[in-house]
This record gives sequence, C-alpha cells and structure tokens, in this order.
Amino acid sequence: MSETPFPRDPGAPEPTPEPPRLPAYTPGSAQPRLNRPVHERYPQIRPTSGYGDPRIRHTGPGPGAGTEQEPERSSKLSARLALALTVVIGQLWGLTTVVDEWMAGDTGTAWWGAGFLALSFLVVLGIWLVDPEDR
Repeated sequence: MSETPFPRDPGAPEPTPEPPRLPAYTPGSAQPRLNRPVHERYPQIRPTSGYGDPRIRHTGPGPGAGTEQEPERSSKLSARLALALTVVIGQLWGLTTVVDEWMAGDTGTAWWGAGFLALSFLVVLGIWLVDPEDR
C-alpha cells in the first residue's frame, strides 16, 4: 500500500528529503584528553603567562620616572601654550568680526581687520623664532 491516503500528483515536484538529524549535544570533546576537569576560568592562561620570563629582572619604568626633570622648561612651554591659545581665540574672534564687516559692505574696516590678523600671525611667528633651541 501507499504511505498517503491520496495518490501522488505526477506533475507535482518531488518532495524535499529531510535534512540529516544532528547528534544529540553532549558537552566536552571527542578527544578524551581534553575532557579533564577545569577549575580555572581560563585554563590556557597560566599564572606566569607573559611575565614569568627569567630574563626579566626588574619591571617598571625605573627610578625617577614621572618626575619633572626640567621644571623651567615645563613652565616655559605652559606659558607658550597659554599665549598660543589666547592668540588663536583672538584670531578667530577677529576673523568673525572681519567677515561680519565685509558682509555688511564696510570693506575699509574689513581690510584693517585683515591687517590685524596678519600682524597677529607675524607676532606669533616672531615669538616662535625667539627660542629655537627649545624645539
């Protein structure tokens, strides 16, 4: 007898076979040596991984690390940074003012402002050239 109560339609496509069933999941590995009891969270990382090298005697940056070696140079660089930031903010403000005047049609004031910006840049360049051995 046939498996279904109705006859098969000869024009119908063949039914797709069922995919093979996967075996039931069992934890562990097929290799018995890998199924040892594991007490650590990451057993492959040993306590000496990376720093158990006998060639390494001392770790860390060494004595005096992190202390300022030249406090005068540090204060000079801080002052230069403060001056440079002040000039940059001033130039941005000046550029905004110049563009506003130019757009309003007052080109005379805009040219004076552009001259101020150029002079400000030259002053900063001169200050930068004062102490070339610090670079």
